[in-house]
This record gives sequence, C-alpha cells and structure tokens, in this order.
Amino acid sequence: MAVRVVTDSTAYLPDDLLREHAIEVVPLHVVVGGADHVEGRDITADEVAAALRQYTVVSTSRPTPQVFLETYERLAAEGATHVVSIHLSSQMSGTVEAARLAAAEASIPVEVIDSETIGMAMGFAVVAAAEAATGGADLATVARVVHERLAPSKVLFYVHTLEHLRRGGRIGAASALLGSALAIKPVLGVRGGRIVPIEKVRTTARAIARIEAMVAQHVAEGGVAVDVAVHHLDAAERAEAIAGWARDQLPGARRVLVVELGAVVGAHVGPGTVAIAVSPRAGEPIVAGRES
Repeated sequence: MAVRVVTDSTAYLPDDLLREHAIEVVPLHVVVGGADHVEGRDITADEVAAALRQYTVVSTSRPTPQVFLETYERLAAEGATHVVSIHLSSQMSGTVEAARLAAAEASIPVEVIDSETIGMAMGFAVVAAAEAATGGADLATVARVVHERLAPSKVLFYVHTLEHLRRGGRIGAASALLGSALAIKPVLGVRGGRIVPIEKVRTTARAIARIEAMVAQHVAEGGVAVDVAVHHLDAAERAEAIAGWARDQLPGARRVLVVELGAVVGAHVGPGTVAIAVSPRAGEPIVAGRES
C-alpha cells in the first residue's frame, strides 16, 4: 500500500482487524503506583481495574514524538509513500501533538488527524481509512474517508462513579455533577473532543436505557448503516446485554462488537463503565443483515 494508516492504542481495535488491515498502533503508557507500563503489552485492563479499587495512584502519558517518528520511518522503509495518522482527541491527550511533531520531521508526508473522540468511534474510522488505502486510494481520499466517518460518530457512556474522571482531570463540564455524584447516575458523552454531561438519572438501569434510546434515535435520524461497539471495563455481562439489544433493535447495524476498554481509558473512567460508540457509514443505506 502506498498509503499506510497509523493510530494509537486508545482506538481499542480488535487484533483481527489490525492484522487484516495492516494498521499500525502506537501505544500510550499507564503508570500504576509509580511503575510505567505500555498499554496492550505489559498491563491489562483488569490489572488497572484492580489497582483503582485498591486506590492505587494511576496516571497515563502520551507516546513520545520519537516513537511516532520511528514508526513513520519504518513504514517509509517498507515502501509507504504517505501516512495517515489518526489519534484520540487533543482535548484529552497530547498524543496528537506528539504525532504532529514527528510528522514535521518525517521523510514522507504524514497527515495527522485529531479524531476529537476516542475508542471505536475512532477505531471504525481507522478501519475505513485502511480499507480505502488497501483499495489504492491516495492520501487526500483516505483522509476524506476518515473525516466522513468521524463527523457523524457518537459516543455515550455510563460510569459507576465520576471520581476517576475527576482525579484524571478529564471530566470537563461534568464537574458540575460532582456535588450530587452519589445521588445520580450520569449519562456522559463526547462532544467537541471533550467529555460532557448529557443527562442525570437515578439508577443504572435508567442510565443504560437512556443511552440505548439516544443511540436508536441517532441511528434512525442518520438514515444510514452504522458500525457499533459496546465498550466496557469489568462489566462484560452488561456489555453483552447491550450488544444483544443493538443486534435486535438497530436494523442499520452492520457490525456490533463488544470491546473491552484498555488500561489508559480504564484508568480514567473506572470499573463498571459501559459505553456505546456509533459510527455511521456515509452513503450506505440501512439494509437488512450484519457482518457480525
């Protein structure tokens, strides 16, 4: 492929999709109790969840520009003439900045895209980019495909407690909810690259029901087929139930995946989190049938 696609570990793309589409992943880091770990290599989401339950200090950090530069140069050596590098929201991490610093030094053109989102809302756009690149699309076309998938995407999620978001400084406007955090179950979303409060409800069941209702409305209003991922941290049973709902109730869903959150995002949202990422397929009308 003349154009290669790079992303970071917070896309949480399943390994089979990474292999199938030759997608390169640059990992973020997690620091647990002062010990540095590389996401996806030497620490699991379960280990982070256990550390959070024990009130161990957990933090995260971006990849260095040098790691990005080494990745871009290796792809150039393998024959790539261009790179599209797609990363989590710059409002949540300095990863995009590191990628841009590296791109300025790379020997081939690198288009760095701030997804303004996270998880599989970004991951599905990455897959679409890789599919276009495999089909021979040029740099501009691959970048356009990314933006077409990102623009209408949606992420809604429920967290068991807001405390982990508060500690990590990622809560943004949702800080207004902290005063009553014990009395409410927040429905949160990603808008403009930031985590923001959507609704306040009284029970977990109500929060999940509202997320499902908003996802159904989003799909219906979009009028095109979608890919759906249900993310979770230490909430597999609940995630599987939501995925079952999506398969039954969203006629436009082509893919419905259950994907565990990794260590980096898990460190900020905490155990018990569930999220739904929806990625509309531009120009593809709703039809019966699914890939998975």
